Amino acid sequence: MKINKTNAARMLDKAKIAYELIPYEVDESDLSAVHVADQLGENVDQVFKTLVLHGDKTGHFVCVIPGDKELNLKLAAKVSGNKSCDMILMKELLPTTGYIRGACSPIGMKKHFPTYIHNTCLDFQLIYVSAGQRGLQIKINPNDLIKEVRAEVCTLFTEE
Repeated sequence: MKINKTNAARMLDKAKIAYELIPYEVDESDLSAVHVADQLGENVDQVFKTLVLHGDKTGHFVCVIPGDKELNLKLAAKVSGNKSCDMILMKELLPTTGYIRGACSPIGMKKHFPTYIHNTCLDFQLIYVSAGQRGLQIKINPNDLIKEVRAEVCTLFTEE
Protein backbone atom coordinates (compact mmCIF):
# COMPACT_ATOMS: atom_id res chain seq x y z
CA MET A 1 0.00 0.00 0.00
CA LYS A 2 1.43 3.35 -1.03
CA ILE A 3 1.29 6.00 1.67
CA ASN A 4 1.12 9.57 0.42
CA LYS A 5 3.51 11.96 2.14
CA THR A 6 1.83 14.63 4.18
CA ASN A 7 3.07 18.18 4.62
CA ALA A 8 4.31 17.19 8.11
CA ALA A 9 6.32 14.30 6.61
CA ARG A 10 7.82 16.58 3.94
CA MET A 11 8.92 19.02 6.65
CA LEU A 12 10.62 16.21 8.58
CA ASP A 13 12.35 15.09 5.35
CA LYS A 14 13.58 18.63 4.78
CA ALA A 15 14.93 18.78 8.35
CA LYS A 16 16.56 15.34 7.84
CA ILE A 17 14.68 13.89 10.83
CA ALA A 18 14.05 10.14 10.97
CA TYR A 19 10.41 9.09 11.30
CA GLU A 20 8.01 6.44 10.10
CA LEU A 21 4.51 6.92 8.66
CA ILE A 22 2.12 4.43 10.26
CA PRO A 23 -1.36 3.95 8.74
CA TYR A 24 -4.36 2.91 10.83
CA GLU A 25 -8.07 2.26 10.32
CA VAL A 26 -10.15 5.44 10.77
CA ASP A 27 -13.47 5.33 12.60
CA GLU A 28 -15.32 8.58 11.81
CA SER A 29 -17.44 8.10 14.95
CA ASP A 30 -14.33 7.81 17.16
CA LEU A 31 -11.44 10.12 16.27
CA SER A 32 -9.87 9.80 19.72
CA ALA A 33 -6.20 9.07 20.32
CA VAL A 34 -7.35 6.12 22.46
CA HIS A 35 -8.90 4.59 19.33
CA VAL A 36 -5.71 5.33 17.37
CA ALA A 37 -3.61 3.60 20.05
CA ASP A 38 -5.92 0.56 19.92
CA GLN A 39 -5.62 0.45 16.13
CA LEU A 40 -1.82 0.69 16.34
CA GLY A 41 -1.63 -1.85 19.17
CA GLU A 42 0.40 0.68 21.14
CA ASN A 43 0.39 2.05 24.68
CA VAL A 44 -1.98 5.06 24.71
CA ASP A 45 0.64 6.97 26.76
CA GLN A 46 2.85 6.90 23.63
CA VAL A 47 0.16 8.22 21.28
CA PHE A 48 0.00 12.00 21.65
CA LYS A 49 -2.84 14.28 20.63
CA THR A 50 -2.39 17.84 19.43
CA LEU A 51 -4.64 20.48 20.96
CA VAL A 52 -4.88 24.09 19.78
CA LEU A 53 -5.76 26.76 22.29
CA HIS A 54 -6.18 30.51 22.49
CA GLY A 55 -4.73 32.44 25.40
CA ASP A 56 -5.99 35.79 26.65
CA LYS A 57 -2.52 37.36 26.31
CA THR A 58 -0.49 35.38 23.74
CA GLY A 59 -3.11 34.25 21.24
CA HIS A 60 -2.90 30.76 19.73
CA PHE A 61 -0.66 28.04 21.11
CA VAL A 62 -0.39 24.26 20.89
CA CYS A 63 -0.33 21.55 23.56
CA VAL A 64 0.72 17.97 22.84
CA ILE A 65 -0.36 15.43 25.46
CA PRO A 66 -0.81 11.66 25.81
CA GLY A 67 -4.00 10.50 24.10
CA ASP A 68 -6.05 9.50 27.12
CA LYS A 69 -5.22 12.52 29.28
CA GLU A 70 -7.20 15.70 29.90
CA LEU A 71 -5.36 18.98 29.45
CA ASN A 72 -5.32 21.13 32.59
CA LEU A 73 -6.27 24.58 31.26
CA LYS A 74 -4.78 26.35 34.31
CA LEU A 75 -1.39 24.67 33.75
CA ALA A 76 -1.59 25.35 30.01
CA ALA A 77 -2.34 29.03 30.64
CA LYS A 78 0.51 29.31 33.14
CA VAL A 79 3.21 27.67 30.95
CA SER A 80 2.14 29.74 27.94
CA GLY A 81 2.20 33.08 29.78
CA ASN A 82 -1.56 33.55 29.87
CA LYS A 83 -4.00 34.23 32.67
CA SER A 84 -6.61 32.04 31.00
CA CYS A 85 -7.01 29.96 27.86
CA ASP A 86 -9.58 27.87 26.04
CA MET A 87 -9.60 25.27 23.30
CA ILE A 88 -10.30 26.91 19.95
CA LEU A 89 -13.67 26.20 18.34
CA MET A 90 -13.79 23.28 15.91
CA LYS A 91 -14.69 25.63 13.02
CA GLU A 92 -11.47 27.61 13.72
CA LEU A 93 -9.16 24.58 13.52
CA LEU A 94 -8.81 24.33 9.72
CA PRO A 95 -8.43 28.08 9.02
CA THR A 96 -5.97 28.46 11.93
CA THR A 97 -3.80 25.36 11.47
CA GLY A 98 -4.55 23.93 8.03
CA TYR A 99 -5.62 20.68 9.72
CA ILE A 100 -8.98 19.08 10.49
CA ARG A 101 -10.18 17.42 13.70
CA GLY A 102 -8.64 13.97 14.11
CA ALA A 103 -5.71 14.93 11.89
CA CYS A 104 -4.06 17.89 13.61
CA SER A 105 -0.29 17.48 13.59
CA PRO A 106 2.04 19.62 15.70
CA ILE A 107 4.30 19.67 12.61
CA GLY A 108 3.58 21.86 9.60
CA MET A 109 0.74 24.09 10.75
CA LYS A 110 -0.01 27.15 8.59
CA LYS A 111 2.27 29.14 10.89
CA HIS A 112 4.41 28.30 13.87
CA PHE A 113 2.64 28.60 17.21
CA PRO A 114 4.31 28.30 20.63
CA THR A 115 4.18 24.57 21.37
CA TYR A 116 4.20 22.77 24.71
CA ILE A 117 4.60 19.02 25.08
CA HIS A 118 3.91 17.01 28.20
CA ASN A 119 7.09 15.74 29.87
CA THR A 120 6.12 12.03 29.70
CA CYS A 121 7.08 12.12 26.01
CA LEU A 122 10.66 11.71 27.22
CA ASP A 123 9.77 8.37 28.86
CA PHE A 124 9.69 6.77 25.40
CA GLN A 125 12.19 6.06 22.63
CA LEU A 126 9.46 6.76 20.08
CA ILE A 127 6.07 8.46 20.26
CA TYR A 128 3.21 8.89 17.80
CA VAL A 129 1.64 12.15 16.64
CA SER A 130 -0.79 12.81 13.81
CA ALA A 131 0.80 12.99 10.38
CA GLY A 132 -1.76 15.61 9.32
CA GLN A 133 -4.39 13.35 7.83
CA ARG A 134 -6.86 10.93 9.36
CA GLY A 135 -5.58 7.36 9.24
CA LEU A 136 -1.89 8.27 9.41
CA GLN A 137 0.46 8.71 12.35
CA ILE A 138 4.12 9.77 12.54
CA LYS A 139 6.32 7.58 14.72
CA ILE A 140 9.19 9.79 15.87
CA ASN A 141 11.82 10.24 18.58
CA PRO A 142 10.36 12.79 21.02
CA ASN A 143 13.61 14.80 21.09
CA ASP A 144 13.46 15.18 17.29
CA LEU A 145 9.84 16.32 17.50
CA ILE A 146 10.70 18.80 20.27
CA LYS A 147 13.52 20.23 18.15
CA GLU A 148 11.44 20.43 14.96
CA VAL A 149 8.43 22.22 16.50
CA ARG A 150 10.57 24.14 19.03
CA ALA A 151 8.43 22.75 21.84
CA GLU A 152 8.84 23.45 25.51
CA VAL A 153 8.69 20.30 27.65
CA CYS A 154 6.48 20.88 30.70
CA THR A 155 3.62 19.53 32.80
CA LEU A 156 0.22 19.95 31.14
CA PHE A 157 -1.99 17.83 33.38
CA THR A 158 -1.89 16.46 36.88
CA GLU A 159 -1.99 12.76 37.67
CA GLU A 160 -4.93 12.00 39.93
